[in-house]
Amino acid sequence: MIITKTREEIELMRESALIVSKTLGMLAPEVKPGVTTLQLDKLAEEFIRDHGAIPGFLGLYDFPNTLCMSPNAQVVHGIPNNTPLEEGDIISIDCGAIKNEFYGDHAYTFPVGEIAPEVEHLLKITKESLYKGIAELRVGKRVGDVGYAIQKFTEEAGYGVVRELVGHGLGRKMHEDPEMPNYGRRGRGKKLIEGMVVAIEPMTNMGTRRIKQLRDGWTILTADGKPSAHFEHDVAIIDGKPEILSTFKYIYQALGIESDEEDAFRQELLAV
Repeated sequence: MIITKTREEIELMRESALIVSKTLGMLAPEVKPGVTTLQLDKLAEEFIRDHGAIPGFLGLYDFPNTLCMSPNAQVVHGIPNNTPLEEGDIISIDCGAIKNEFYGDHAYTFPVGEIAPEVEHLLKITKESLYKGIAELRVGKRVGDVGYAIQKFTEEAGYGVVRELVGHGLGRKMHEDPEMPNYGRRGRGKKLIEGMVVAIEPMTNMGTRRIKQLRDGWTILTADGKPSAHFEHDVAIIDGKPEILSTFKYIYQALGIESDEEDAFRQELLAV
């Protein structure tokens, strides 16, 4: 059953989402060759706690860290470690936080230094597919409309869309109804309704859509060893339309990037 939120609850969820967004913005300039994912994880935990929130992933389903850190061919759920990042890597940083009893859940795939043009294109298409999906998040449409938009855009670019891992409803629990696949058929699946809040998160592989899991029970890899990208926003339906609660603008501010990609999905623009 979809658990809808009141306007007041959605504003509390925006606070949680923005804690995560600010955490990713803080990490953005630290993602560079020589740094370890464990160092970044420590920075994130301290930042979240210093801002009056609790790390949302730490201990969730027994996950051992604050961040899921997934470089290169790792799709998601990578465990931070002491291996330094290298020039040309990419890394998905997925972060959660709890504030006011609500979760925020937000992800961005960062380049580490200069990356290959074909990998840069993978990141570009994956992030654009996120907004293709968000645009479909309107009252009267269905879950399949969101997945179809992401899948069509991504597969037309020649990439594989992961099937086994999906977006999800979000609220007082990290994973609520409905599941939000990044593939689907128009007009199929649960109806989208006013007040629902979901995490939409395309996971796109440069090669095959197929995946495998490491023996650690967490880390998901592409089956062919090619890179994978992952971007995620928290989105509410307000007045029948999508409203992004999270933002990449703190990342862009830290990295000197100009973008208006979120403006169409935000009723009140953030001063960042």
